[in-house]
Amino acid sequence: MAQAGAGRRYIRAFVSGFFVAVPVTVTVLDRFAYVARVEGASMQPSLNPEGNVTGSDVVLLNRWSVRNYQVRRGDIVSVLSPKNPQQKIIKRVIALEGDFIKTLGYKNRYLRVPDGHFWIEGDHHGHSLDSNSFGPVSLGLVHGRASHIIWPPNRWQRIEPSLPPERKPLLNWHGDTTEEED
Repeated sequence: MAQAGAGRRYIRAFVSGFFVAVPVTVTVLDRFAYVARVEGASMQPSLNPEGNVTGSDVVLLNRWSVRNYQVRRGDIVSVLSPKNPQQKIIKRVIALEGDFIKTLGYKNRYLRVPDGHFWIEGDHHGHSLDSNSFGPVSLGLVHGRASHIIWPPNRWQRIEPSLPPERKPLLNWHGDTTEEED
């Protein structure tokens, strides 16, 4: 009889713990951060530098840092794909709202990024479905900012924002040059 009572207490403790742990976990994943596998070659050499030879990079996506749609030029972000909302893509922020940029094959050679949008590109031009294909992306599609590479272990590192020099915006809406502030 004592074993039956202990079994019920164990099940009750497990169930109550489960009903506490699941909402807490969901909240953490929804509000703070989660991990994602980066597939494909579009972000080479920054991510997956050796292709799929050693497996894909796994990154920590910080959701808290983009909660107010605050992204910077050079950030690597995860966004819902404008072409397929069921898919998330990971790209580098090249230009912010108000920036003038020279595109790489978009329908307009030069473009002012509209308010509430930003311009994203993969690091491996020609192997990336990005803003050069579908245009400026709504800030509302931002899902997270890649802050660290966490797998494979030999690639553990913090991901710092950086822009290729040839991809910097020409100027912003206010007429200022867009040198990054440190």
